[in-house]
Order: sequence, then structure tokens, then C-alpha cells
Amino acid sequence: MIAELFHKEEKKVEYIELIYDLIFVYIIGRNNSLINHIESGFIPTQTYLTYLLTTLIALHIWYLTTIFINRYGTRSVAEYIGIFINMYLLYYMADGTRVGWQEYYFKYNIAWGLIMLNLAVQYFIVLKKKNTLTPWQTTHIRYTFTVLLIEAGVVFASLPVYALTGLPLAPLAMVFGLVAAIARRDVNFLMSVDFAHLTERVMLFVVFTFGEMIISIAGYFEGGVTFRSVYFSLMAFLIVAGLFLIYGYFYDHIIDRERECGGGAYMLLHIFLITALNNISVALEFMRAPAIDAVAKNVFLVASFLVFYAFLFSLEIYAYGCKKPHIRFWLTIGGISLAFAVSIAVCYKLNDVSIGITVAYIYLMFAVCVIHSRRHHRQLENN
Repeated sequence: MIAELFHKEEKKVEYIELIYDLIFVYIIGRNNSLINHIESGFIPTQTYLTYLLTTLIALHIWYLTTIFINRYGTRSVAEYIGIFINMYLLYYMADGTRVGWQEYYFKYNIAWGLIMLNLAVQYFIVLKKKNTLTPWQTTHIRYTFTVLLIEAGVVFASLPVYALTGLPLAPLAMVFGLVAAIARRDVNFLMSVDFAHLTERVMLFVVFTFGEMIISIAGYFEGGVTFRSVYFSLMAFLIVAGLFLIYGYFYDHIIDRERECGGGAYMLLHIFLITALNNISVALEFMRAPAIDAVAKNVFLVASFLVFYAFLFSLEIYAYGCKKPHIRFWLTIGGISLAFAVSIAVCYKLNDVSIGITVAYIYLMFAVCVIHSRRHHRQLENN
């Protein structure tokens, strides 16, 4: 019995998990289409908020499913049926993701509520196997089951409220879920995750997100071949390649994938990191759109990169032998980021210069990351 507790069998990412993630790639692609709706030179505030909420809701569902499969997935028939049901319902959420979301509020939220209810049923099925569960597993499952039921209840309760008052209260379900996870971290820490499996699953989702970015820069290669068109297409390609390289470096050389942890913070950081990557994809499309206001699109570009790097470098807490943030490293990347923001502000009307500055910023950040990582590894070896 004790040997079984300490023996940790390697968990592999299954094909069904990858197919499930592709549905989220589709739904996030639908979300991205919201911010292609431009008014007065940029995205209307309400439209951007709709995009942000629908993206976070989709990633919240992905987070809950990924954590469940990681901790309790057994490849059972019930589990597979549950995944396919949620895949089917996600299509309805995707179809309800529109600029005129008011007309699709019921369709979107009925599907969302049923997804949360389905996830709760999956936990209930695991809970029924009491003979194979430890006391801490039972506590964790009961708490998560209750939270999921409340989230589903909030979504369904928002339907009559919206019909009577026009107030869209469904996003409160996601807020409640996040607060519940943070407020009772002691319960979540009862169950560690298979961190190697979790990091691989998240990495694959990030790769799918880069796939969306690759598609978004395809427009840079359209039209005739001129020096300017080649320059912009090359810069756009270098941006995507540089972002991919730095994330890949983190995954391969910095993240300690064998550690024991709850995994919630790692997933939460990635929710915002992936959202930032989607914003960068849109920002790259805006850079070549003359109809977009120059100030607005450059602010959007800079903000997207700063958010991406902030959450990427926050993953340092999962680095090999890292016990606290390295202040000197953060001051360095903070100074480089400030210089980047100022340079873009000065050259905001010169797209040729702005995109070149962006490329230089990305590869400088990558170089600083590699140097810092190697120095940190040498210190660990010397100690």
C-alpha cells in the first residue's frame, strides 16, 4: 500500500485530450474574430470586454477539465462520454460568441451551464468510488463538486435575471470559481497534480495558440514582392519565431517538471499568458491595417507584449531550485520593457520602425532569459 502511494506512474497526454484542446482553439478563434470589428479607428470597449470575458470563460472551462483529467482521469467510458458531451456543447458556446451577443445569451449560457454540470457529474462519479479514495481525496472532490454545482447554478440563475432586467450576470460564475479556488487553497493543496503531464498538456495548448498566430501573420505575405513587403513579412515571422523560442526555452530548460505542487497557479498564469498571445496575434494584424488608429494599435501592441512577458517570467517560481524571484533579473527585463514602450511611443507613426523595434525587443528578452538561466544553473551546480 505504501509502495503504491510513493510509486508514480508516468501519465501520458491522450489523443482525446488533444482533440478536446482543438475545440478550444476553434472557440478562441471565434473569440478573436470579435475584435476585428472596428469603430472609429479601434475596437469598441464593449466589444473588447465581450472578447476578454468569452476568452477567459473558455480558458476557465479548459482549466477545470485539464485539472480533472490530470488528477482523476482513468480513461473510463463515462469520462470519454463526458468529454465528448462538452465538446458538443462548446460548439454552441462558439456560435453564441458574436458582437451581437445579446441575441445569443441564452444559447451560450445554457451550453455553459450544462458543461459545468457535466464536470460536476464527473467528480460525483469519482466520489462514488469511496473504497479507492483517501480521506484527503474525498475532501477535495466534495469541495470541487460543490463549487462546480454553484457555478452551474449561477449561470442558470442568470437566464431569468437577464430576461427580466437585461443584466448579464453569468460571468459571476467564473469569478466565483476563481475566488473559491484561491480562498480554499488548503483544499486544493490536498491533491497534487502530475506536474509533468500538466506542463506537457499546457505546452501543447500554447503550441496550438501559436498556430493561430501563424495564421494571423499570413496576410503579411500577400500581394506583390517588394522590399517593404519582404521586410514586414520577415519581421512578422521573426516575432512569432522569437516568442515561440522563449516559451520553448522555458519549457525545456527552466521549468522543473518533476516537482510536486497543486498546479493551480501554473494553470492560472497560463490562462493570462495565452490570452496575451491571442492579443499579440490581433495586434500583428492591426499593425498592417491603415484603418486602425496609430496610437491605439501601438498601445495595444505594447500592452499585449508586456502582459505576455509578465506572466511568462512569473513562471520562474517553477524553475529548478528557485526559492524566490531574482530581483536583478526582474529589474533588467523591466528596464528593457520600459525602453521598448518608450521607443514605440516615440515612433508610433512609423510602422517600419515600430515592427523592427518589436523584433529587437523580443530577441533581447530571449537573450537575457538564456543568460540568466545559465547563470542560475551554474550557481546550483556550484552549491
